[in-house]
Amino acid sequence: MNIKQLFLKVMAVGVFSLTATFINAQSLDNYYKKLSEFDAQYRTYYDSGQYGLAIQPLTDLIHYLDSITVFKGPEYDESREKIEQSLAYFKANTYYNLACSYSLSHQKKAALSALENAIDLGYKDYGNMKNDSDFDFIRNEKRFKALLKQIEQYDNLSVLKSAAPYSHEDTDSLPRFSYQSAEDMRLKNVKEFFSLDEVAGEGDEISKILNLLRFVHDSIRHDGGNYALCEFDAIDIYNYHKSTGKGVNCRHLAITLNEMYLSLGIPSRYVTCMPKDPNDQDCHVINVVWSSQLKKWIWVDPTFYAFVTDENGTLLGIAEVRERLIDGRPLVLNEDANWNHESQQTKEHYLENYMAKNLYYIECVTENRFNPESRYRDTGSSYVKLVPSDDKEESSERMVFTHDADYFWQAPE
Repeated sequence: MNIKQLFLKVMAVGVFSLTATFINAQSLDNYYKKLSEFDAQYRTYYDSGQYGLAIQPLTDLIHYLDSITVFKGPEYDESREKIEQSLAYFKANTYYNLACSYSLSHQKKAALSALENAIDLGYKDYGNMKNDSDFDFIRNEKRFKALLKQIEQYDNLSVLKSAAPYSHEDTDSLPRFSYQSAEDMRLKNVKEFFSLDEVAGEGDEISKILNLLRFVHDSIRHDGGNYALCEFDAIDIYNYHKSTGKGVNCRHLAITLNEMYLSLGIPSRYVTCMPKDPNDQDCHVINVVWSSQLKKWIWVDPTFYAFVTDENGTLLGIAEVRERLIDGRPLVLNEDANWNHESQQTKEHYLENYMAKNLYYIECVTENRFNPESRYRDTGSSYVKLVPSDDKEESSERMVFTHDADYFWQAPE
């Protein structure tokens, strides 16, 4: 997934985390609607190769972001810095896409100026910029090379390799992870609604796991910028997509797949993978599912129909992929990994750049169950976040931090 496919995702993910004062002053839904309008215009032109026309909606979006001044009063003193950082991040990615469109339109000077603006505002994705074919027209320009060199220190794989190791600690007081029984009536409803015995098939456990992964990927479109207007459970998320035609974000896809595994009695978690940079509003949510056949957690990503193996074809989990990225050991991405059946994924981009960025911190809910989160109400869920040993975050009632990877990845009881 290149930055064009991340466009609305990076715009929207961070907004939901902003303070209530900002959301009350400017409706979150209206904000999404406005972003969606710009994105639809931009994507129509970009996807059809009309790069010169794609410039205008991006320019309009920058002006829109510049015009947001609702948080200038003293009541926003505590939240202003976070809001301004988020908007700067959004603008940086918009300028990046603008630079791509200028480059594809053979407007060299404008492309370099837009790219410089992106970097000045905090754009740091070295791997993406280095490999983005949209910049082929300006790649050999001295100014482009200098800008690329300027952000080389933020290479995602290098940042991950610099992370402190995990460490063992006393975990007796930490919460245990639980997995709802397939006998729960709501999970039975999920199983029946989707005819999951038929979907899973008659093969072995691994075959069933991958069949469910493919089913969710094929059945529900991904749209990283859409915070769906529905309850966050498999049936409602699916019905929302089918009734509106709108895609849902990676979190919703992972929650959907999680409930399907649980409904078949297979322990599963949906896991939020996050970057080191606190100003980076992009994260990615995937699943890990327990294989009793392999006696370990394995990586499954419904957004990209992605799973990972070692050089011998053995399926790997998040912990193993992270270790191998750091150690430089071989990783193999399935050849048919893709985004919405429109863009094939490569190991270099998906693992060594995108996921390398998003494997610095890892977080998941403690109770893996039906409808663990909601747009409309507090479900009472609590979370555990795995952090490097030099991270000094303080735990709270609903968020526990740990340096102990063995605790975090413990086998289901």
